[in-house]
Amino acid sequence: MQHTIAAIALLVRDYDEAIAFYCGCLDFQVIEDTPLDKGKRWVVLAPPGSRETRLLLALASTAEQDACVGEQGGGRVFLFLHVDDFYARYDVMRSRGVRFLERPRTEPYGIVAVFEDLYGNKWDLLEPREKPALAPL
Repeated sequence: MQHTIAAIALLVRDYDEAIAFYCGCLDFQVIEDTPLDKGKRWVVLAPPGSRETRLLLALASTAEQDACVGEQGGGRVFLFLHVDDFYARYDVMRSRGVRFLERPRTEPYGIVAVFEDLYGNKWDLLEPREKPALAPL
């Protein structure tokens, strides 16, 4: 049996500003945008080429939730955006105003740089190194 994490809820202050950032700056696509009761919406986004993992935009509706917007990772990197061509994506994102917190660096796992989304959540932009094939058990 296979299990998949299908979506990660991301607290936002406004659906439309979040859609504008993720689609306009990171090239995500709106997979679904369905109105719900009390002004809420079921908004699902996905990065280009993603077949499984999605972001579910969750509108903060209490003071406690609003305080957590931009702090879902507790100050650490919260999400990891894998790309095939790090420097091309890095240049595009910078030209669109995405704030990087560091210069690109090479690590044993790939090329990486930390950036912030519009609310201050930290992400890794990462071009992973190819993993060696797993040996059969």
